[in-house]
Order: sequence, then C-alpha cells, then structure tokens
Amino acid sequence: MGDGYKIEIMSAADVQTVIDWAGREGWNAGIHDASTFYAADPNGFFKGTLGGEIVATGSAVVYDDSFAFCGLYIVAPEHRGKGYGLELTKARLEYCGDRNVGIDGVLANVPIYERIGYVPYYENSRYGREAHVPSALNAAVRPILASDFGAICAYDRPCFPAPRDAFLKAWLIQPDALALCYEEDGVIKGYAVRRKCRVGHKVGPLFADNADVAAALFDALQQGVEGDQIILDVPETNKDAMRLAEAKGMTKLFATARMYQKGLPDIAYDKVFGVSTFELG
Repeated sequence: MGDGYKIEIMSAADVQTVIDWAGREGWNAGIHDASTFYAADPNGFFKGTLGGEIVATGSAVVYDDSFAFCGLYIVAPEHRGKGYGLELTKARLEYCGDRNVGIDGVLANVPIYERIGYVPYYENSRYGREAHVPSALNAAVRPILASDFGAICAYDRPCFPAPRDAFLKAWLIQPDALALCYEEDGVIKGYAVRRKCRVGHKVGPLFADNADVAAALFDALQQGVEGDQIILDVPETNKDAMRLAEAKGMTKLFATARMYQKGLPDIAYDKVFGVSTFELG
C-alpha cells in the first residue's frame, strides 16, 4: 500500500493478541480460544502490520479442499477507514482459494460482505440466561472419553461442512470446559461442549438427533456453573432449536448473518441446535 503495510501469517502468540482484541470489542471470547482456534489451521491466521505493530487481524481456517471459514476480522480503531482491513481480507480469500467460504457477519455489515462475494442465507441468534440444573438429569448423558474420539468425529461430520478432526481434538479437551455425549444402546446420539468465556460459558457445538437429546445435553452442561451466564448460539434453520432456547427461558441477545460465497452447504441442519463458534463456523 506504499506505507510499509505488510500482511503476514500469525504465530500462536499473535492469535492470543487477536483474542484479547476480540474481548476489547465485546465479543466475549473463550479464555482458551487462542490455542484451540490455532489448532484448526496454524496457517489460517493473518495480521496486517505497520512498523512491526499489528493494526489488522483476521482468520481464514481451511478445513479441507472444499470449505473454509473466516472470522476474527478486527482493525485497530485508530487505523480504520484506511483500507488495511480490505487488503487483509483479500489475502485471506486468496488463501482460501476456490473453496466455499463462510462467515458469521454482523447484521449491519451484510451489504459490505455482499460486495466481496458473500450471500446471506440465515441468522444465528445468541441466547443467554443464568445457568441452573434441573433436579433430574438424563442418565444417557455422560462425559466424552478419549476412546470416543472417532465416534464423535463421525457424528460431527454430517453436522459440519467439512471434516475437522484437528479442531475437535483440541476443542474437546480444552481446560475449563465440559464435553458430554448422549449414548443410548451403545450409539452416540448427540454431543456438546461448554467452554469458559470472559463472561459466563458458551455451549457449542450442540449437535443432537432431536430436541429431547439436545435438551438433555444442555441441562447437563450447566453442572458446576450454576449462577453464571450460559450462552447458546442457535441457527434459525432449526426451528426445534429456536423453540428449545425459548422453552429453557433464554433471552435473545443479538444475531449474526451466516453467509457463504458458493452456496449453502448440505449438512444435517435438523441436528444443529447450537453452532460451534461465530469465529470458526
């Protein structure tokens, strides 16, 4: 750009800086998001620098040859409106190549994203409430064990547009989290993860065969965090998920637009009761 602006791949330490920025922007990041996000694609985190100082950030996590997801797009307030973010986004999309690329975009910025090729398909709504555990929990819900990893990846695959074993390997065992599955007659019928955030705890993903399984997982995930805020990001593509959030007394906080560049992925939307993250899909 003629002023010394450079775009580079982030180090793991740089990603922690981005998570700190996200917290400053009010995004309520998970306290271990830097390491778990980085595990998904160590080459997928970009920084724009001036004189060695980071002024713009963004991720472009490539999952396989057909799908990628962009997020963590932040420009330092004092450097906004100078084109640094657009140049960074061009670099991210170049990295994604011919893949279908998704984002969760701020609703007010949808027209901006449309100008660079994204198309809105539906909204993801964030719901929250104070966590509390019912008097009785479903006995089919249990902790996910290391021996379950293959089964969890197999369950996850129809619910997400691409394989993501590297991400799940880190996500399921992150500190300050709880990963549960619903098993019946030896068959996994759903799983979910709760992670600690700057404020409260986020549930994601919450994937389940039906609303009853999802409810059982959601109830059990609140063990040990009663009184804190529990947060669930619900896709409007699953009406049962919307009804579940409302039945659990959750309040809608805001929404994002799920957008893609090459069409809506063919996944089991009826099993997606809570998306994994707004940053990685």
